[in-house]
Amino acid sequence: MIQLQLSQKNREIIFVLLLFVIPFLSPGLALLLGLIVALTMGNPFIQHNKVFTKILLQASVVGLGFGMNIEQAISAGKTGIIFTIFSIAITMSLGLLFGKLLKINKDTTLLVSGGTAICGGSAIAALGPVINAKNKDMTVALGTIFMLNAAALFLFPPIGHWLNMTDTQFGYWCAIAIHDTSSVVGAAATRSEMALQIATTTKLIRALWIIPLSLIVAFFYNRGTDRKSKITIPWFIFLYIVAMLITTYLPEGKEVYIKAVGIAKMGMIYTLFLIGTGLSKDNIKEVGFSPILLGIMLWFIISILSAIVILFT
Repeated sequence: MIQLQLSQKNREIIFVLLLFVIPFLSPGLALLLGLIVALTMGNPFIQHNKVFTKILLQASVVGLGFGMNIEQAISAGKTGIIFTIFSIAITMSLGLLFGKLLKINKDTTLLVSGGTAICGGSAIAALGPVINAKNKDMTVALGTIFMLNAAALFLFPPIGHWLNMTDTQFGYWCAIAIHDTSSVVGAAATRSEMALQIATTTKLIRALWIIPLSLIVAFFYNRGTDRKSKITIPWFIFLYIVAMLITTYLPEGKEVYIKAVGIAKMGMIYTLFLIGTGLSKDNIKEVGFSPILLGIMLWFIISILSAIVILFT
């Protein structure tokens, strides 16, 4: 893709104008536009992109909680937890094995495996401080997961239709086999409101596994050393649960909740756009081949296994 030669001011103006277009785009198109911006003129506000993306994603997820009933969520969670445990155990085990066979850096292997097993960039961000990962390892893992996320957002909807998945099945499949919450929501939203609710709830329940996984990793990495690790807890998930409780037991605020959900969905579309703009040619070069191969192998295996389990149980 050709890199446009524009002044910083012109890049900023074009970027701001594009923000007015985002609400009219589908999740997939928003991500695609972000990728085009990243690979042509670049994100003029790249130094703030990571912070804005994180805040917007978490706020949007909490907002989506106002569109869900806690009792239905618990019902969905009981079923989804089976798939969650299955996928995390298989993905982490295979990831560590394949990483060793491919002779990939130990930290990079763990980050890619954890990102694939739980929730993409959030899991990588949580595990990084636990193992004192270098910036290079974090970049490689995030770059790998990001590229697979982008592919999943476009591939999963047509494959789900081809497999004749019901809305419920598709929601579970997205939550299990797609890494980041934003891409899970984006893919599930193309199907139906039911698929979106199931996917979001199951995904966030899955994301809670960041906590026990971080504790386990901290124990094994710190064993026999004087290092102290910091464990990052995804507090926004608990706010998401609070939002569901409010919606369920204070139904008189229904009109407000509907508006909150609408704003949250728009926020998620902006999130996908910002994620796309966060990619750079340097990121692509930094990733290399082996970590990408590891990520593809894990993603391919868990996608097929989870689809089989979901379709035949």
